[in-house]
Amino acid sequence: MSSTRKARLARIRLVQNTQDAVLIVIGVLLAALGLKGFLLPNEFLDGGVTGISLLISRLTGWSISVLLIVINIPFILLAYRQLSLSFTIKALAAIIGLATALVFIKVPVITSDKLLIALFGGFFLGAGIGMSVRGGAVLDGTEVLALYINRKTVLSMGEVIMYFNILIFGVAAVLINIETAMYAMLTYLSASKTVDFIIQGFEEYIALTIISPESELIRKMLTLKLKKGVTVYKGKSGFGKRGSVDNEIDIIYTVVTRLEVHKIIDEIEKIDSKAFIVQHNINDTKGGMIKRRATHGK
Repeated sequence: MSSTRKARLARIRLVQNTQDAVLIVIGVLLAALGLKGFLLPNEFLDGGVTGISLLISRLTGWSISVLLIVINIPFILLAYRQLSLSFTIKALAAIIGLATALVFIKVPVITSDKLLIALFGGFFLGAGIGMSVRGGAVLDGTEVLALYINRKTVLSMGEVIMYFNILIFGVAAVLINIETAMYAMLTYLSASKTVDFIIQGFEEYIALTIISPESELIRKMLTLKLKKGVTVYKGKSGFGKRGSVDNEIDIIYTVVTRLEVHKIIDEIEKIDSKAFIVQHNINDTKGGMIKRRATHGK
C-alpha cells in the first residue's frame, strides 16, 4: 500500500472516529436530559433496558447509573459475539458515559405535567439513542438482544422488542399501578418515533446498492472481511460528474442489519470515498446468507 493511500485512509479514519465520538457525546447528553429533566424526578418509566433500570431503581432505590451498566453487560457481551469489537467498545463507552452523566450533570426538573413528561422525556431519550446509533453505538442493549433472538428464531427484531416491552409494562402495572404502565407506554412510543426520525427508519434490515469503479475491492471486503453475502449486477454508466459515458460497471447489492450499516459504509469509504451508496429500507428477509447465519448462530 502506497504512503499516499495510507495517509488518506488514516485521514478518513480520523474524521470518521471524530464524527462518531461527537454523535455519541451528543446522544449521551440528550438521553441524560430526558432522564434527569423529565423521567427520573417524576418516577416515570420507559421500555427496553432503560425501562428495566428505571423500574428496579424505583422499587429498590438503587442507583440508576449502576443499574444501567450492570443490566447492559449481558447485551454488550452479545454485541461482541454478534457484531464487532469496535461496535462493542463504542456501545460500552456510550453506556458508561450516560451513567456518568446522570451522576455529575445537574438538570433542573423541567415540568410536572404528566403528559409533557411522557412526551418530551421520551423525545429526548429517543433523540439520544438515535444519535448514538448514528455514531455506531447504542445506549440500550434491547436491539442487540433482538438481533440475537432474530437469528435463533422465526421472530423478527420488531416482534422481539415489542414482546420485551410488553413484559416490562406488564410487570410495572402489577408492581406499581396501571397508570404508571400506561404513561410508560406513551414514553416508549415517543422515544421510538424519535429514534425512527433521527436514524431514518426502524426496519430490521437495510439493503445497500453500491456503485463504484472499485467494485471488485468492495466486493472482496464485504465477502472476505465482513462475511456478507452480495449480489453483483452488470450495468452501464449513463451520465455523471464526468459527463456522458458508456462503460460497463458492476453494481453491488447487499442486505445487512441496521446496526451494521455504519461500519460497512465506513469500510467502503476507505476504499472509495466517492462511491455512490443507496440505502433501501426492508421490513424482513428470507433465505440467503442472513438466514444461514441465523441457523448456524454466527
